[in-house]
Amino acid sequence: MSTRVPLSGDFVNGDVSFWYRSLGIPTAGEPLDGDREADVVIVGAGYTGLWTAYYLKRADPGLRVTVLEKEFAGYGASGRNGGWLVGELAGTPERYARTHGVDAAKRLQREMFSSIDEVIAVAGKEGIDADIVKGGVTTVATNAAQDRRLRALLDHERHWGWTEEDVRLLDPAERESRLRVDGAVSAIWSPHCARIQPAKLVLGLAEVVRDLGVEIFERTPVTEIVPHEARTPYGTVRARYVVRATEGFTAGLRQYHRAWLPMNSSMIVTEPLGDLWDAIGWEGCELLGDMAHYYMYAQRTADGRIAFGGRGKPYLYGSRVDDRGHTHAWTVEALWELLTGMFPAVRESKVAHAWSGVLGVPRDWCATVHVDHETGIGWAGGYTGHGVTTTNLAGRTLRDLILREDTELTALPWVDRKVRGWEVEPLRWIGVHAMYDLYRRADAREKAGLGRTSALARVADAITGR
Repeated sequence: MSTRVPLSGDFVNGDVSFWYRSLGIPTAGEPLDGDREADVVIVGAGYTGLWTAYYLKRADPGLRVTVLEKEFAGYGASGRNGGWLVGELAGTPERYARTHGVDAAKRLQREMFSSIDEVIAVAGKEGIDADIVKGGVTTVATNAAQDRRLRALLDHERHWGWTEEDVRLLDPAERESRLRVDGAVSAIWSPHCARIQPAKLVLGLAEVVRDLGVEIFERTPVTEIVPHEARTPYGTVRARYVVRATEGFTAGLRQYHRAWLPMNSSMIVTEPLGDLWDAIGWEGCELLGDMAHYYMYAQRTADGRIAFGGRGKPYLYGSRVDDRGHTHAWTVEALWELLTGMFPAVRESKVAHAWSGVLGVPRDWCATVHVDHETGIGWAGGYTGHGVTTTNLAGRTLRDLILREDTELTALPWVDRKVRGWEVEPLRWIGVHAMYDLYRRADAREKAGLGRTSALARVADAITGR
């Protein structure tokens, strides 16, 4: 690891995530032990799979629901993410409106807002302590170009129905009283976000689902999904419905190899900051993001650290996945430089843990929910980093689709979206790496004083269709 980054004496790189380090990495349960039959078999025991199982069993306790997981429940993005229970859409409202109209896109946005409270309510009802604090989210601009984009974003959200109660510009005094980001020019704040400890949420949800009678078989990789069957090395589960809930690991299934691109995201977490908080503020525990192209995301943890994330090495050739979560030294260094640039006082601390995970990105960057009643195959995913909230809405929507109920959820514009797959290699690798290289260069130009959004960022958007 680079000597430019101060590391704590017990620094850990990988090993799933800091969230599990603080709890103890679970021991994976028993694998599937032969052929079985079910009403619904779910592939993947992350948030999508567990929420779907939860809502199905709550709606119909007699349903036989089986979940198959390659590692242990919550091993993937559900146990590695930044802990943002945020109400932003996975995708743009314009794209949803293109097929279903403006009002439908606005309804989807409102459902995202209400899904935050739904997660909080279920956690309370089921006794899941996930360090939840609904403090909202602050988004900062640190140069003139970012400030212009932030104000344009605010106008865009107003156009799509966000009221003053949904998002507002902070005056300088309130901005500084919330959290003191060095060099901040402007900031907006929205109440539609809550901090969570993601591993606590997914492990708690898995326990609740098991108590409802759902069978979860761990250490059971699914090698193929076909109509009414999920096939594994240890047996086949036959069911009326097979739900693919594999998100960033979807490319590992041969027939879905180019459906969603596995995008890598990395995080570091500091030691507990103690008295350093006096220079930072952040007493409301809101989440923090910025308006850079190569953006960051951060939270103040329940035990007084900063968990800070960004893209790192965004993509591995051939849609491969480093599932052990090891993070490259230059990524740790880049995240540390971003973190200490925003909060200079943190230079007196050290990095305690670094880790990485993958999220699923569709070709149009918009999430999808789908159930084919003829083949019995369904899926949800492509959350592009907004999965902590979107998975809950997906689970409720899959419940209604599987039970063949026409509801407000099944009429939302992300249901049954048709999206083409990603390009073959080496075009995928070239495109993704070109995009992020251009974003880094654009951020550097804007930081150096360019007063408008760099043309390089617009080229990057055009390359990948963001």
